[in-house]
Amino acid sequence: MILTVFKRELLSYLATPLAYLFTVIFVVLSGICTFYLGSFFERGQADLAVFFNFIPWLYLVLVPALTMRLWAEERKSGTVELLLTLPVPALTWVMAKFLAAWLFVGFALMLSFPLWLTVNYLGDPDNGAILAGYIGCWFMAGGFLAIGSALSAATQNQVIAFVLTLVACLVLVAAGFPPVLDLFTAWASNQVLDLVANFSFWRHFLSISRGVIDLRDLLYFLSIMAFGLGITVHLVRHTVRR
Repeated sequence: MILTVFKRELLSYLATPLAYLFTVIFVVLSGICTFYLGSFFERGQADLAVFFNFIPWLYLVLVPALTMRLWAEERKSGTVELLLTLPVPALTWVMAKFLAAWLFVGFALMLSFPLWLTVNYLGDPDNGAILAGYIGCWFMAGGFLAIGSALSAATQNQVIAFVLTLVACLVLVAAGFPPVLDLFTAWASNQVLDLVANFSFWRHFLSISRGVIDLRDLLYFLSIMAFGLGITVHLVRHTVRR
């Protein structure tokens, strides 16, 4: 059943200009950030470290734009009640919408493969580390999408869903950076600082992007996805009961 709903949701992306716009903007901005802002050629290193460093910030703007319509539009139009009157559990709808969005973002990410070909043409990169970086990008996208799904289910306004998702993801990305940790240094213990840093998307993604696929990092992103989707299911069911 979930496969049928998944196909429906995936095909719905192909019918909207937002999906094509997302793909084009992501590919163009990733190239600009890598070659111009990241000074790819000036670095003289055959790797995609610069590309991976910009990915969280691209996701920060683009993924909320993709998730803001997942449930907010359904709630505003009233179709969420209609969906859940069908013999399909709320969990199936939530998972199908999430997996369709996750696969779509993965497809957009794959379109950056010319960068991978470029570094192999220019030098002898560690392709294992690059592959790990792409895996990290995809898992991080799943975390962003799960958070966006939950916040989209919490409101009928797509703009509010976009802003809330952007702020929530910004907090999670920036949690491991020194300016944020400095806010806790004066009064918090080292254990608290480590706890705050461990909530950072950036910290877990950076480890994977360097070629080290640690099970703890993957479990972190999977936990974020499970948490976000669990909240989404609860909110969707609560919307119908009201």
